[in-house]
Amino acid sequence: MTSTVPASLTRTAEGSALQAVLLDMDGTLVDTEGFWWDAEVEVFKALGHVLDETWRDVVVGGPMTRSATFLIEATGAAITLAELTVLLNDTFEDRIGRGVPLMPGATRLLTELAAHEVPTALVSASHRRIIDRVLASLGPEYFALTVAGDEVPRAKPHPDPYLLAARGLGADPSRCAVIEDTATGVAAAEAAGCRVVAVPSVAPIAPADGRIVVRSLEEVDLVFLRGMMTQGH
Repeated sequence: MTSTVPASLTRTAEGSALQAVLLDMDGTLVDTEGFWWDAEVEVFKALGHVLDETWRDVVVGGPMTRSATFLIEATGAAITLAELTVLLNDTFEDRIGRGVPLMPGATRLLTELAAHEVPTALVSASHRRIIDRVLASLGPEYFALTVAGDEVPRAKPHPDPYLLAARGLGADPSRCAVIEDTATGVAAAEAAGCRVVAVPSVAPIAPADGRIVVRSLEEVDLVFLRGMMTQGH
């Protein structure tokens, strides 16, 4: 976990129930979920295996260890988890090195949160080396803190990443708004006790208590996030 939390960012605006905003990266802020699948397809093709398109929904949004383990078992590929992890990270890093497209509304939302000094964290299942590469395109200045999937004992769908981020920002998880694009990420945020805005990228996500589903980040702004915090679960 890296943190650059100025003292001013740990103060919540008086009268606002919203203490912090925690955002997923792949598929939420940057359009890279397809990059991961393409990287997986490329790596397994080199190993002599063709991935079934239906597996895409299984591996999306999950930690590297879970996704890689599933694909090894599903294909029977003769490769260890450690070896595959290196290949996938190398292949993905090569792809993002050519540029990372941002999701519609991402820059506008991050700019607004920064302008109002809302404590903001990036919480990703991706490894630190990947996050740091993507941050170059996304803008590291927007985040007071970043949490990588290889920096927590248990990755998403466990609550650990979001609990760590909330604690790092000095925020109560129940007063944090999380923005996620996958069921795995939503499960992690809700297990941590956070309110969730789901912006589905690959598989649909149903609305639920304490969760709002939108079509795009263009529907989300600070007024929206503060408003959802005042609604009952």
